[in-house]
Amino acid sequence: MTDTTTPTPLGPGLTRARAWLRAHPLAFDGALAFGVLVCMVVGSFADPHGPHGPTFGARSPEGRSLLLMGLGAAALVPRRRAPLLVLVLTGVVTAVELIVGDPPAPVAMSAVIALYTVAARTDRPTTWRVGLATMAVLTGAGMIFGSTPWYTQENLGIFAWTGMAAAAGDAVRSRRAFVDAIRERAERAERTRDEEARRRVAEERLRIARDLHDVVAHHIALVNVQAGVAAHVMDRRPDQAKEALAHVRDASRSALGELRATVGLLRQSGDPEAPTEPAPGLAVLDGLLDTFRHAGLPVELARTDETQLPAAVDLAAYRIIQEALTNVQKHAGQGAKAEVSVVRVGRTVEITVLDNGAAPAPAAPDTGGHGLIGMRERVTALGGALTAAPRYGGGFRVQAILPVTAHGEGNA
Repeated sequence: MTDTTTPTPLGPGLTRARAWLRAHPLAFDGALAFGVLVCMVVGSFADPHGPHGPTFGARSPEGRSLLLMGLGAAALVPRRRAPLLVLVLTGVVTAVELIVGDPPAPVAMSAVIALYTVAARTDRPTTWRVGLATMAVLTGAGMIFGSTPWYTQENLGIFAWTGMAAAAGDAVRSRRAFVDAIRERAERAERTRDEEARRRVAEERLRIARDLHDVVAHHIALVNVQAGVAAHVMDRRPDQAKEALAHVRDASRSALGELRATVGLLRQSGDPEAPTEPAPGLAVLDGLLDTFRHAGLPVELARTDETQLPAAVDLAAYRIIQEALTNVQKHAGQGAKAEVSVVRVGRTVEITVLDNGAAPAPAAPDTGGHGLIGMRERVTALGGALTAAPRYGGGFRVQAILPVTAHGEGNA
């Protein structure tokens, strides 16, 4: 069945009124005090001991009772700022009316509201200590000094209403604390999610920056070397110059392809132009070494086996070899040779790149550029170790030890 009822016109108005009262608590407490005063005055005209039960209009309140009801209601206005003081004032006013009133007016209503406020705004031990004291004082005053027998329903009503006020206030305070705790946990979880998202974005930006640096540094170094060769032999050996320019073209095409694959990672999933080729790894290591050999750097390779490595480890090993050989190409000088070894040792794979360059290594290789920093970041992200230092007698040595377990892959 479809619900065809429409909201009443009073709905939005009541919502706005409630929001306004919450924003102005003093006005709300003033209205509450006035409502309590009206209820007490109206109740003072009722005689609970009529011949046929409670009778309205059978009696009228005395001037003293009206004054006490006014004082009790007025005391409720600052109940949020000083709840204990308001409870004491309303309790005194109620006790006086119970002692001297015959029959007493329902001034105890103000004390009930004050006790509820204390219970809702303090802790549980204070609530029950103050609640028991209020119940004992007001009920005792009605039983001992009242004109009616101690077991009358008015005295029992004071006992019951004060007890319910304390219990209701404590329940409201507990619910508020529970809601506040849930809200705090939700806000903390939201902050944690935001921080995690920012951390992942920063890690992804750093990873892409490393890939871009490795790709650009490698291929631009090769292009620079081949362009220099072409310019040097252009007049005397045009065939060799043409071959060098062909290598420049191949290196440029390869650089554009890798740049497209790397930048394509920034595309959203489902983009038809997103790259689908796998990331480079040790499976294409021979092609990488050939590019250096064509650029005039002799490179020897030693491998123990062809065991498939996890994707993150495979890519890191490839990039480390690429960056290390690029540094050899740029810094080792004329006549330098390089050796690359890939050795599987237990649950790790050791990548070593050696050269015999005569040119001295930079004094502070970790701060002279982003190459060694990028290699170290890759290795650290996988939980491995990197050593990069000059060799005794000349040259440079780069060794990376990468874990190949599932743990190492997960850390990537």
